[in-house]
Amino acid sequence: MEEIYEIWFSNLDIKNISKLQLFKKYSAKQIYELNFEDLVRQNIEEKVIVKILQNRSLEEAKRVRDYMQAKKVQLISCKNEKYPHKLQHISDKPAFLYIRGNEAILDEDSVAIVGCRMATTTGKTLARMIAKSLANRNIHIVSGLAIGIDKYAHLGALDSEIGKTVAVLGCGLADEEVYPYQNKRIFERILEKGGAIISEYGIGSKPEAKHFPARNRIISGISDKVIVVEAKKRSGSLITVDWALEQGRDVFAVPRQYSFSKFNWYE
Repeated sequence: MEEIYEIWFSNLDIKNISKLQLFKKYSAKQIYELNFEDLVRQNIEEKVIVKILQNRSLEEAKRVRDYMQAKKVQLISCKNEKYPHKLQHISDKPAFLYIRGNEAILDEDSVAIVGCRMATTTGKTLARMIAKSLANRNIHIVSGLAIGIDKYAHLGALDSEIGKTVAVLGCGLADEEVYPYQNKRIFERILEKGGAIISEYGIGSKPEAKHFPARNRIISGISDKVIVVEAKKRSGSLITVDWALEQGRDVFAVPRQYSFSKFNWYE
């Protein structure tokens, strides 16, 4: 029965840090049952209290649970022993993680490959080559399923016979919520090949602009290293780099001037 309360709590439109603050002291069911006076004593923002009190219904959570069961979506809280070990040790870890696919690979060797959406042909080719080379070594590829470098990083892993890839989304995991929608077939292939799709955002969550900088901490957090293929000076890729450095991850960048003849990424 606790699951239904965790779905309810994870779907509340409040900051992750507020969820962690409450979840550290109470179970989701206990949070659901807190009255106004109890909530005021938690020293949380007034708007968080309002959100909790105004959303005291489990009907939507029950509908979401039914969908999750049909699509084999898991919800794992940071209190759960199945929660990815790497994420337990980052600042502002997601209180909850929605997972479709193979959750076991989230604790295995992985490298994030990130870059700009408006990538060059060379950048896309490099991302795909590097991803395939790493996947051939049974190193999983993590990226954000965006157009550009992300897309080709996922494709490179899918090109490998043994490789798997993890997509971290800035929206919910329902089929109709895949963003961008032109990558829906990649979304499906990731699951077919034993990869995973993950998000801290609940079923029904739209791809809001504020979600994407936040999800970048998960891309780096779930990875052992980060490779930047192409990035603008002000970009989500460099936000990922900042998170990676804070989390103690090694960061690599592809040189601006690159000759394909100098390297064989498939060796």
